[in-house]
Order: sequence, then structure tokens, then C-alpha cells
Amino acid sequence: MECVGCQLANHEESVHIVFEDDDVRCFLDYDPFNEGHVLIVPKKHVHDADELDEKTADAIMKASILLSKAIKRLFNPDGITICQNGGIFNELTHYHMHVVPRYKHQSFATFYSDEEVCIEDKANLKKTQRKIREAINELVIS
Repeated sequence: MECVGCQLANHEESVHIVFEDDDVRCFLDYDPFNEGHVLIVPKKHVHDADELDEKTADAIMKASILLSKAIKRLFNPDGITICQNGGIFNELTHYHMHVVPRYKHQSFATFYSDEEVCIEDKANLKKTQRKIREAINELVIS
């Protein structure tokens, strides 16, 4: 069985990429909790965090910091939740980290519910992608 995460990370599936380097691909979640919800996915196949090599782990953390800065600049959230689900809770069967802007009135428990919690209109993903890419470019240049 082919790994969906590998397909997403290595240009075999279409996604809304906001940042990419040699080790990771960062793209908008197709079913976002809030506008700006991004996944960081290593290009090398890894299932759980304890399998990450140092170079890949470093790339993931650097990407999470860059994305957090861009998300704060764009969406002014009350906070950002960064999380990763391992083992049987890893729905991609490939390591991925969520970077999720959150607001005071939101319970993060709804993030893990089976009910539809998507707040952003999926039709806006292209616009959100453009905004985050522009913010990242500004951060990298400054």
C-alpha cells in the first residue's frame, strides 16, 4: 500500500504548498480547523516522531517556527497549537505536524472530534495559500 503522506510530501498529490525545502513540504490542511491550518510533512518516509533523524527533526522545527511567525502576522490568533499524532492516531501513516491558529473561544477538544469542525471555507484555500506564502517571503527577506 502506498503511503499517502509520501505522496503528499513528494509532489504526487496536489496540495496548497506554503513552504518547502529539501527536507519538508508544508501545505494547508484540506479540512482546516481555522484559516492558516498547515501541515508539515517530511519528504522522507517516517511514521512516528521517534523515527525522525536529527536533520529532518531540525527542518520540521524550523518550519514550525517560520509558519508560526507568518500565521501570527496574518491572522492575529490568540495562540497557536502545534501537535503531532502518533501510532494508530496518525491518519496519514506518515509523520506530520499540525500548526493551527486558535482563538480564545475555541476548545481544542473539537479538533479531535469526529464531527465536522472546519471553520474556513475550502474555496478560500488558494487565497490563504497566497497570503501565507507572501508573509513567509517577507519574513525570510527581513
